[in-house]
Amino acid sequence: MKILLCGKGGSGKSTIAALLAKNLQVEGYRVLVVDADESNFGLGVQLGLGDPVELMDQVGGKSAVKSRMGVSRGDGHKFPVFTETWRIDDIPLECLSKEGDLCLLQIGKIRHYSEGCACPMGVLSKDFICNLLLDSNDIAVIDTEAGVEHLGRDVAAGADLILGIIDPSYESIRLSEKISAMAEECNKPVLFIINKVEKTFADRLLAKIGKDRVIGIIPFSGLVQEKGFLGEPLDASSLDVSSVIEVICRIQRGQDFMHN
Repeated sequence: MKILLCGKGGSGKSTIAALLAKNLQVEGYRVLVVDADESNFGLGVQLGLGDPVELMDQVGGKSAVKSRMGVSRGDGHKFPVFTETWRIDDIPLECLSKEGDLCLLQIGKIRHYSEGCACPMGVLSKDFICNLLLDSNDIAVIDTEAGVEHLGRDVAAGADLILGIIDPSYESIRLSEKISAMAEECNKPVLFIINKVEKTFADRLLAKIGKDRVIGIIPFSGLVQEKGFLGEPLDASSLDVSSVIEVICRIQRGQDFMHN
């Protein structure tokens, strides 16, 4: 299963991605974390893994990807920029940071002033996710940039589930509506996690988003904030995400993800 995380900036997408990955590893899954956020440099730290060679560099760099973007096949469609079909074991070792059955792959990062837009990263993300083949005991957790631009670029095409991360803000509520609408357009299931919230706000957010679509309510954690400030890795017990893991495991086993 490939799970695509979406949300506004600061909602906690990378933190949730790291916690889900660590807990799914504890559950016995091999987990590939795909860092598709070209602006956030902290996911590897939260996982306790070093930064691998970026996939963008592995395929020739940003200029090489840009040169292949938009090349028409003549039938109204464009050639993909990444055409290789990889299982996790096929990914070049230099493109992975690993610890046991936990792996990190980075698509690419914006690193220089005036280097241009992140469109090549989005195109490469889409093609890689679509061409990624997972074995029965594999789960991919895909961390994306803030907002919904990646959905506009069809990065969710190869995903099985969109997981929206919502914090207690008006912007998050509005964004959840947009994520839901775009998920319907691409015929992908969407569920939500309410993050960094006190109980009073959690109840109000549930009323706004819909109880049947929320699979986890996670309170604000001073411990996680401290680890983030110090650049220390998270572990599986840093926050209780058991309700989310339960739903993901049910989906992975082919069971209905709807719940009471």
